[in-house]
Amino acid sequence: MTGVPDVSPRATWQELAQDQDAMLVDVRTDAEWNFVGVPDLSSVGKQTVLIPWQLYPSMQVNGAFTEHLHRAGATPETKLYFICRSGARSLAAGQAAQAAGFPHAFNVADGFEGPVDAEGHRGAIAGWKADGLPWRQR
Repeated sequence: MTGVPDVSPRATWQELAQDQDAMLVDVRTDAEWNFVGVPDLSSVGKQTVLIPWQLYPSMQVNGAFTEHLHRAGATPETKLYFICRSGARSLAAGQAAQAAGFPHAFNVADGFEGPVDAEGHRGAIAGWKADGLPWRQR
């Protein structure tokens, strides 16, 4: 595989439901998980794996990121779907995962909240929430 392909939130949801080993890795910060919410995978018998790509508040890259993937049970065969707010950090996380020996890394296009709308708000145009996929407050 070359590069980290973008996958729509709905296609990600279908893959997570069909492949019992596929994982959704939310790479946002703990502040975002707590205040914005997280994807809810309980209806497909899973939990979202929470591993920050950058550490709040310094926003330095998490040097133990791939170690955390191993601890979460990821293997080189695991399909890993990375999600962040809008798709940028998750792309970087997917690239790091591929470089660390996880070739099946995917970027959830438009992330959890997607781009801002005309009023400057996220969550309405595109992304996990806008697509009506399950999520919950943490």
